[in-house]
Amino acid sequence: MDGITTSRSFRQRDQLRKDETDGNQETIFAANEKEDEKQLVNNGSLDVRGRIADKRRTGGWKASPFIIVNEAAERLAFYAIAVSMVSYLVLEMHQSLPVAATHVTDWIGAAFVLTLLGAFVADAYLGRFLTIMVFSCIYAVGMVLLTISASLDSLRPPPCVGRVNCVPASKNQTAFLYCSLALIALGTGGIKPCVSSFGADQFDETDEKEVYKKYSFFNWFFFAINIGALLGITVLVYVQVQKGYGWGFGIPTVAMFSSIAILAAGIPLYRYQKPMGSAFTRFIQVGVASVKNHLKGAEVHRETVLFEVETKESDISGARKLSKTEQYRFLDKAAVITNREADTTDRWNICTVTQVEECKSFIRVLPVWASTIALAISFAQLSTFFISQASIMDRNLGSNFLIPAGSIPVFASINALILVPIYEGWMVPILRRQTGHRRGITSLQRMGVGLFVSIFATISAAVVEKRRKDHYPVPFSMSVFWLLPQFFLMGSAEVFTYVGQLEFFYDEATDGTRSLSSAMFLSEIGIGAWLSTTIVSIIQKATGGEEKGWLRNKLNESRLDYFYWLLTAINVANFFVYLWVAWVYKGRDAVGSTVSDEAVVDDNNLTIEDSNKV
Repeated sequence: MDGITTSRSFRQRDQLRKDETDGNQETIFAANEKEDEKQLVNNGSLDVRGRIADKRRTGGWKASPFIIVNEAAERLAFYAIAVSMVSYLVLEMHQSLPVAATHVTDWIGAAFVLTLLGAFVADAYLGRFLTIMVFSCIYAVGMVLLTISASLDSLRPPPCVGRVNCVPASKNQTAFLYCSLALIALGTGGIKPCVSSFGADQFDETDEKEVYKKYSFFNWFFFAINIGALLGITVLVYVQVQKGYGWGFGIPTVAMFSSIAILAAGIPLYRYQKPMGSAFTRFIQVGVASVKNHLKGAEVHRETVLFEVETKESDISGARKLSKTEQYRFLDKAAVITNREADTTDRWNICTVTQVEECKSFIRVLPVWASTIALAISFAQLSTFFISQASIMDRNLGSNFLIPAGSIPVFASINALILVPIYEGWMVPILRRQTGHRRGITSLQRMGVGLFVSIFATISAAVVEKRRKDHYPVPFSMSVFWLLPQFFLMGSAEVFTYVGQLEFFYDEATDGTRSLSSAMFLSEIGIGAWLSTTIVSIIQKATGGEEKGWLRNKLNESRLDYFYWLLTAINVANFFVYLWVAWVYKGRDAVGSTVSDEAVVDDNNLTIEDSNKV
């Protein structure tokens, strides 16, 4: 009997141990499962296999370097062409200086305005990554055609000596060149609105640590742009001067193909966002539904119940729901249910609150967008008249080296390369301690600093050009280093404004409008270039044309300083308009607050808190 009892006790003890072990394993499994869930992103991003992206294996700084290097290679190609194209049109295609400058600014303008098309394709159909890859291939084809144009004599008019009796390019020669430039502009339009947003997609907005890293990404992304620009306007322009335009355009073509390969190399590490449909279509639907319901007598009060789907996610595929705001209340009528028996899936008759708020967010940033275009007008001069000034100045560096005129914008790029690390590593921590803001100053404030600095850039350009005409009338008698201040200041203005725009337009965008938001601020560069062309044309007609006006075919006979003073007046007026717009701006996250209400960071532990500080 005692043996039976003892045996039973052993079995019970073993069973208890087994149960305890199984319980511990279940607890450990549950804990591991919970930990695994914590490592998954919460912003809807997927990995290359279509699963919810794991933070440990995708995104962040594991994926971002591929995107940053890709941008550097692509910008190298673009800037190598942009700074050489005026001289190519004048020397090889035999166009006049004002006409060539106009064509280049129009081309740059088209490239950046086409970003709206690229954003539409990315958001509605392909997604950001595929859009970048497809338009990169179009870009590469354009580069190949441009290299062929510069390499084959039959695609250019015969050379002329001393710019006398030059034979203009034929229609076929011009058409071939413009076809290559059109493909490059189309490729740029598809790539640019997606690449910065695709990079920012690699950071989960719901993770405090990754949010902080995202803002560093924007700074280093801009740093990469200037690395590419630096190499494009120095090394490649030098190659073009020494070896000819065939080599000068051929090497950027290789760089463009390299950028595609670099981006493709990171495919397993990226986080991908699904396309969410056309934001433009949703905006139009909100407008149409608002008008329809207004005509039906719909009214919106605080107690009015507005339509929203009852699912966890919004009706916009892959997008999170948005809360109602009090701005632009007329648009809320699009979400008023006027007929209980009506089809609530017809978005041309009734929209969800999220769709209405998405439209409001887009409208909300338009004044900020419009009030920063003036900088793009001034910035357009970097690749046209600034280089034309340099071409008739003393560019000797020592006794044996002549700086190519197209390389002079290197001053602006070097300034950016110096200023970005200083700002990120030194100025941001100091400003953060003073303001309590995690970025030191808000994105709106950063843009304002850039616009203010641009005023002094054009003042410097006007003063130097006046001095050159009055005291150094003989060509090549004034040192090109007199242009350094205007390049330095314009580069500083770009550092502050461009990165501020990257932050602002990404933060204020909704889930379904990220690419469109990036395209919005990039289109400023294109519109600014077109406005620059328009201003040049008006000045020519108003002051006597190419023979007697401010801007003539020969720079020494022109009054370029008057043109720079006009740009200064535009910049001053625009700066005060921007101050008012920024002051009254209400951010997406809180009605009555500004976009500067992003967050406050404790400098010791980087804990993000809510704030209402301006």
